[in-house]
Amino acid sequence: MKVLHLLIALSLLCSNQLFAKEQIKDFDNYISENKQEQFEADYKKNEAESSKLRDSWIAPINLNYRYDKSNPYKNKQKQKSAGVVMDQPIFQSGGIYYGIKFAQASKVYGDYSVDVSKRKLIKNAISLLMQIKQIQLKEAKQKLQIKNSEISLAQKKEDYLNGQLDSGFLNNAIIERNIVIQALYDIQTNKQKLLSQFKSISDVHPNELNIPYLKTLSKEDFLGKNIILKMSKSEIERDGYNKNVTVAKYLPRINLVAGYNWQKSEDQSFFSGSSTVSQETDYYNYGFRATLPLDINTFRDIEVSKVDYLKSKLVLEDRRRELTTTYEQVMQNIQNYDNKKQLSKENTDLYKDLLSQTTDLYNAGYKTKYDVELLQNSVNIEKLNIQIFEIDKQLSLLTLYETYKNE
Repeated sequence: MKVLHLLIALSLLCSNQLFAKEQIKDFDNYISENKQEQFEADYKKNEAESSKLRDSWIAPINLNYRYDKSNPYKNKQKQKSAGVVMDQPIFQSGGIYYGIKFAQASKVYGDYSVDVSKRKLIKNAISLLMQIKQIQLKEAKQKLQIKNSEISLAQKKEDYLNGQLDSGFLNNAIIERNIVIQALYDIQTNKQKLLSQFKSISDVHPNELNIPYLKTLSKEDFLGKNIILKMSKSEIERDGYNKNVTVAKYLPRINLVAGYNWQKSEDQSFFSGSSTVSQETDYYNYGFRATLPLDINTFRDIEVSKVDYLKSKLVLEDRRRELTTTYEQVMQNIQNYDNKKQLSKENTDLYKDLLSQTTDLYNAGYKTKYDVELLQNSVNIEKLNIQIFEIDKQLSLLTLYETYKNE
């Protein structure tokens, strides 16, 4: 019995240390280094793609060289040529400016997309950690309930042997004891599943981590710093620039064209038996080229870009509504868990009072040790319930913190 009480005391001590003393702002350490590096690679990819898109209006400078050898009139003739050609857009009716802004907005949107994926994985890791800590408390609680069922069974066995109780009650006590023991086995099986899932996404053992303490957020704070809404806003900005780029694609544009050419011919003859000649020439050219594309799908293409832009605005409002509903549901859940915690606190005070009185009666010889142990276990069970409900509350808040980022 003393060993059991010591284990329970240690369990309660550990439960009080479940939460980090301060709210943790950096959640990256909850996932493995490998997964962190994968997300960093995604950010770098966004940076590279944005830079490529930003500079896509800069046309390449083409370098060419050609060497030919032929013998139409027995003698071998050689031709060499080289050139540098540039065809660079310098005016696209705003297309260059909006193209650069589109590239920048695309990077912002891409980074938020990675943020969302990363936060989802971190949320899963912390959720698993919370569930592991919680199931450890449930395991300790179940062992207390098993002890109570064993005490109840011992009491009924004594009453049955003394002829004070029917065998049916004794049989029911045995069945109840078996049920709570089987429930413990289920809890232990679920704990192993949670440990395996956590191991797949984190390098750290759960016993080495504390649960981050998450504070309640106001609705304004939750929506104002929500990465889902920020991503939607960046999508609107990106689609707006894309619409302008699409329109500019069908407006007049001016290109600067320039080039340098060099050509050399050796042993050239124009008919059989004629003398051979060699010559070398080089020249440059520059100027402007103006174009106005006429495409049958111009207005359809522009209309598609406009629809995408308008849709992204509708998506923002829809996501805001969904997140508002999520926030309200989480607040209802938190209130429910607070009520359960309060009830367990009241039960704890009640059991403590009964335990004190029962202990006095036991010392006076009016109560048995079973009565004292049952009430002591009940006190400890209610203390564990308070911790379990607090983790339930934190799990609900974690739903908000998945998309909340205080930058």
